[in-house]
Amino acid sequence: MSAPPSPEVPTLPRAFGRYVLFDHIGRGGMADIFLARARTGLGGARLVVLKQVLPRLSADARFGEMLVSEAKLAAQLNHANVVQVIDLGREDERLFIAMEYVEGFDLNQLLRNLSKSRIPLPAEFAILIVRELLRGLDYAHRARDAEGEALGLVHRDVSPSNVLVSFEGEVKLCDFGIARALRLATEGGAYDGQVAGKAAYMSPEHARGEEIDARADVFAAGILLWELCAGRRLYKGSEQQMLELAKAGEVPPLPDRGLAQPERLARVLIRMTEPNRRYRYPTAQEALDDLEAWAADVGLMASPLRFGRFLDGHFGESILSVRRQREAAARQLTDSGESPTPAQEPAVPEAAPPASEETREPARARPESTELASTDATSTDSPPDAAPPGSTPSDSYDVAGALAQDERFDEVTGSLSGAQFIALESGEHRLEAARVARRAKVTSKAPPAPPASSPAAFYLRLAVAALVVGAISFALVRLFVGG
Repeated sequence: MSAPPSPEVPTLPRAFGRYVLFDHIGRGGMADIFLARARTGLGGARLVVLKQVLPRLSADARFGEMLVSEAKLAAQLNHANVVQVIDLGREDERLFIAMEYVEGFDLNQLLRNLSKSRIPLPAEFAILIVRELLRGLDYAHRARDAEGEALGLVHRDVSPSNVLVSFEGEVKLCDFGIARALRLATEGGAYDGQVAGKAAYMSPEHARGEEIDARADVFAAGILLWELCAGRRLYKGSEQQMLELAKAGEVPPLPDRGLAQPERLARVLIRMTEPNRRYRYPTAQEALDDLEAWAADVGLMASPLRFGRFLDGHFGESILSVRRQREAAARQLTDSGESPTPAQEPAVPEAAPPASEETREPARARPESTELASTDATSTDSPPDAAPPGSTPSDSYDVAGALAQDERFDEVTGSLSGAQFIALESGEHRLEAARVARRAKVTSKAPPAPPASSPAAFYLRLAVAALVVGAISFALVRLFVGG
């Protein structure tokens, strides 16, 4: 295990080279993560996520060399499903990597927020996440440099904390090369016991310490797909216990959740998570082709545009306000060219640091950090009850209920907490139907009669009296005229 990080939380906002750090996203065994504004030579600025490597690692020459080498390779990636590395350097004796800013969540956060808000995630969006993940992996695995030489990239840590989703419905994979840098530094003897990757998402060959290739990433993506479809974690137990399970690579059959043509989905999962990599999908593209063919046939093909509307509609307004305030404070400092001082700190509460290494979020926004970071490790909300087995694709059912029962999930695999719940549906129609029903129920109620003492009651009585008087007068006139 990595050494515990320093408990010291930096004062924000503050200058760091040409960056102004204004939101502390997270802290792990390797780095502090900040949301920052980058100053440009023309006086402009852009938002980035800055990973500031901890002093003990920044001072290690071997680790620094490996990190720089891997980050340079990752910086050559330019794809819609991969977080881009923007800058790499050393400032104030600290190594840092600046990455593309993704305004949204990582997959862990998405599950947590859905659980907290009791919002079901349609099945088509769960499948979309894995589809886009495979698309990004395939690009990275095939990437070549300017001379046409294969980069030979393998992510090595495909897990929920490294899968980002934006309010535009984008799905991006971050942290290419970080696990490899840690492993190479470990082999040098500097950090014995450092885990390069998460045991819960390792392929058998990775868990055994063998040399790995792109097929290891395909296996990890298969675990994510299995967990979303099965509604529970694949591996449970302590880190060492899960490492032993990962070495065996035994993946049980997918539980029946009522999805259409489950045997086709099962075949995709079996081949993605085949323990013997000789029989596994050789590329992420082949896995993607089969998964999309099934999704298209059963009507579970969603677009990022619809996914973005779903996320923005449920979370956009409520969680962006805090980050907007912090960004405004940083913008004032950036535009003025002043160095931040404690007296210039924004009047916004500081986010609590995450509890574990895997709460790092290296290339995505934490606009909700004040509201959510404090609940990352302490939330005790219970997930809603799961629907009974055999429910149809349009029925809500528990996708993470069993995940939620493992109290060590935060420690071992990321930051999925015991409060997490996600329900899959075949589409958004159930949510919309519920909203329509609620609206109809409200509008169908007759308005209450006004109180006797209200002005409306007075005028109503006056109108009735006038009608009675008019009717009597009319009758009397007819009587006399007729007579």
